[in-house]
Amino acid sequence: MIGKRLFLCALLAFALPVYATVTDIDNAELTRLIASGVPLVDIRTAEEWRETGLIAGSRTITFVDDHGRVDVPAWLAKIQTIAKPTQPLILICRSGNRTRAAGRLLSEQAGYRQVYNVRKGLIGWLSEARPVTPLQ
Repeated sequence: MIGKRLFLCALLAFALPVYATVTDIDNAELTRLIASGVPLVDIRTAEEWRETGLIAGSRTITFVDDHGRVDVPAWLAKIQTIAKPTQPLILICRSGNRTRAAGRLLSEQAGYRQVYNVRKGLIGWLSEARPVTPLQ
């Protein structure tokens, strides 16, 4: 009887979908992760990048277009050129809201295992007078 229960529990565990951990991080953790080689993807718009600049080393892939739409397959294809689902990835936007949605998408639809969301986004980064570079 115990063997059957254990078998059923194991079977259910493997049948359940595996979702990523979307972890909110602060600027100190962001700096540490970047230094360890985890890629940072800035999902803001080109206009936002021009206004404020970028954190050095950021990759730029807009998540939402000017009309508030997301082309999920195209966006995922671009993300996968930077990190595969088995690799960690950091997302940043203006305030942390878009990245929360993007992180859930990566977790639930694309199977990413570890996604980091910069809690206060670039606003938080700039509020601590941390450096940015102009969009090239």
